[in-house]
Amino acid sequence: MPSFDPRDLADLVRRPIVTEKATILMEQNKYTFEVIPKASKPEIKAAIEDLFQVKVVKVNTNLPPRKKRRVGKFIGYKPQYKRAIVTVAPGDEDKIRQVLFPEV
Repeated sequence: MPSFDPRDLADLVRRPIVTEKATILMEQNKYTFEVIPKASKPEIKAAIEDLFQVKVVKVNTNLPPRKKRRVGKFIGYKPQYKRAIVTVAPGDEDKIRQVLFPEV
């Protein structure tokens, strides 16, 4: 497995995606993140393992289509993003949940 610079890995993951579907996937140890579009699966795996100190079993990626947005007569597009669904090893789900959803 190639080695990645840990300073660059933190910039790959933008934010966790919390939707109804993502919440249902959390019951199966799958967590959804928004990542930069040029990130590869090995880079995403290394970034999640480095940020959350968990063992990643599998990474699925999805590049949804850009949505049109209109302001008056001007038509533009929302920014492109990539969605990564990361499967975490059994037993590590507590580590990642403590970071994503801290107790208040």
